[in-house]
Amino acid sequence: MPGKIASSRPRLAAETAVVDAQRLPGVRVAVLNFREPGQTAAGGAEEYAWQVSRHLIGQGASVWFATGREHGQHRAERRDGIELRRMGNRFTIYLLIPLWLLLRRRRFDVVIDCMNGIPFFAPLVTGRRTSVISLVHHVHDRQFYAFFPRWLARIGCFIEGPVARLLYRRCVTVTVSESSRSELRGRLRWLAPIQVIPNGNPAVRPVPDGSDVAGDPAVVYLGRLVGHKRVERVIDLVAQLDGSWPGLHVHVVGRGQEQDRLAARARELGAAGRVHLHGYLSDAGKNAVLGAARLNVTASEFEGWGLTVIEAAALGIPTVAYDVGGLRDSVRHGVTGWLVRDGEHLVDVVGHALRELADPVRRAEVQQACQTWAAEFTWGRTGASMTGLIAAELDRLGYAAPVRPLCLANGETDPT
Repeated sequence: MPGKIASSRPRLAAETAVVDAQRLPGVRVAVLNFREPGQTAAGGAEEYAWQVSRHLIGQGASVWFATGREHGQHRAERRDGIELRRMGNRFTIYLLIPLWLLLRRRRFDVVIDCMNGIPFFAPLVTGRRTSVISLVHHVHDRQFYAFFPRWLARIGCFIEGPVARLLYRRCVTVTVSESSRSELRGRLRWLAPIQVIPNGNPAVRPVPDGSDVAGDPAVVYLGRLVGHKRVERVIDLVAQLDGSWPGLHVHVVGRGQEQDRLAARARELGAAGRVHLHGYLSDAGKNAVLGAARLNVTASEFEGWGLTVIEAAALGIPTVAYDVGGLRDSVRHGVTGWLVRDGEHLVDVVGHALRELADPVRRAEVQQACQTWAAEFTWGRTGASMTGLIAAELDRLGYAAPVRPLCLANGETDPT
């Protein structure tokens, strides 16, 4: 493919070195995602889509990121070189984005259709010369039943399963862990080829002094405050471990609709002074809390990977998590953390972890293992893998770069 693109138009000598270093010059990409990282309920899936988009920009592509719109947000915005297009709420987005794409169906070379339980049906509204890549972080079937009435959950499962399985059978699918690949094959009977491209991890920056972070030990939860994350189970640890760890404090870093309910839960337990709801923190503030913690705990039972697990590991902080798809991939049991297996209870595994980490030698060993493990995951590697996949798909379709870089016949300069 690089040869085809390089020969598609004459270039000045000064351009050549720059463009030849890029694998996707002139390629037009639409990324369809339920949210974008600036929104209040954004999580790891949004970070993944955004970091991939940034990398594609660096490879010479032009990227449009179509997503939902929160109150007060602009419909159109340019950020990090990416064209943001916001439309619709949590339900109407699945009508508006396919319509937006249909009206621009010949203007994109690649569509990355991020399936957050429900896909955007890109294969139905794009041309045959457009490559559609399906991105699935994890299977949502049980999650539908946790949040919706049974009749609506059944519709969601039908769309995620039989409908998507047939609609995307000819589209390469990307997922983020071996567990998710196994669940796609086993639970959804997925037909398309599946490639695992793991999450990355932010570059580790100097960690601010966290000496004023209360707790001996301090336990942290990092992530969205939504129902399926089961953050109340982490807060309950303060009362459950009071006898053996009376100095334990829980720090909750993140934002979401559950914040008020979690504060009420802490008051019910009589532990409001030992539960700290920090809300959203800057990277520096987040790292200060994380870096001062003894242990990171996630009680979620629905994950594709566990991006916050690797964030914590990069700072040398191990994680206790349930032995479920995704988390069993991001936590190496007994090495970078501990998994709660069938028949075990979260409180017992956390207590065991804290006892191990009370030994300075063992704690240093775990910290080193965490940092070594986290160093294997970078957004550069994630983006390079996605770039390679896109390049291969465009080669398969016989792609040739446009003569005019994103300048349409009617004079428009982008597919707005």
